[in-house]
Amino acid sequence: MPSLPFGDWSVHTLETGFLGLDGGSMFGSVPKPLWSRMQKPDERNRIRLAMRCLLLEGHGRRVLVDDGIGAKFGAKLADIYAIDQREHTLERALQDHGLGVGDVTDVLLTHLHFDHAGGSTRLEGERLIPRLPNARYYVQRRNLENARDPNPRERASYLSENFEPLERAGVLTLWDGPGTPWPGLEVFTADGHTRGQQLVRVFGPEGALYFVADLIPTASHVRIPYIMGYDVAAIETMAEKRAMLERAAAERAWVCLEHDPAIALARPQADGDDFAWAETVAAFPAATRAAEA
Repeated sequence: MPSLPFGDWSVHTLETGFLGLDGGSMFGSVPKPLWSRMQKPDERNRIRLAMRCLLLEGHGRRVLVDDGIGAKFGAKLADIYAIDQREHTLERALQDHGLGVGDVTDVLLTHLHFDHAGGSTRLEGERLIPRLPNARYYVQRRNLENARDPNPRERASYLSENFEPLERAGVLTLWDGPGTPWPGLEVFTADGHTRGQQLVRVFGPEGALYFVADLIPTASHVRIPYIMGYDVAAIETMAEKRAMLERAAAERAWVCLEHDPAIALARPQADGDDFAWAETVAAFPAATRAAEA
């Protein structure tokens, strides 16, 4: 996908692989006859999900937003979560832009669930070290606290191997709430999915782009009531989603969808008391999507 300019930032989407999660859990109270028309489940009721990251180049930095699942899962968990990195990995995605993991200066983690932050560390022998060796990592303090003492629903999603090595290496910075860490890049929080999730807005004279992580995981989740069963606070998620979509629609901004297997970017518009997509941009050429179907 070509880069998009926003002020002094050049923005690229990076494909790092796919995973499969239970379709019912991904759509919460939405009945299966409805969601299965949009996302076809496999024989184990899993739907295929992307692990899309964002790369921002500008202001002398290369900022990665989320880093995928990594390569630390054993065969059993890789099978449970239908992990597919045969074609797409973070390393290959960076190589497509003439970069390596050592060229990334900053990693902004939306939250520490394993499919968003698992690529933060790697095994070197029997030791876990930062996977992006020259980068500083950023996460909300509240999310790190949540990851260290998770509620029973999230315990399987927060794995200490993905974040404790970063602190031991001295490369983890904790943020407290919204902010503008660099010109043209805004961080704001949304707590309905998990406490301390941080989302990104990149902006410039050309407009704005939002990276919304698990607030709107796929294009099918644009409708306000379509939220995940994984969310810790459903009513909060719906309110946060509405506020973000109202702002993005008013700006005619793009939304980057981290988990949609086919659609990378979408532009929202109001649809009565709800929202729909006015325009979408495919993640892959038609031939690739047909081969994956």
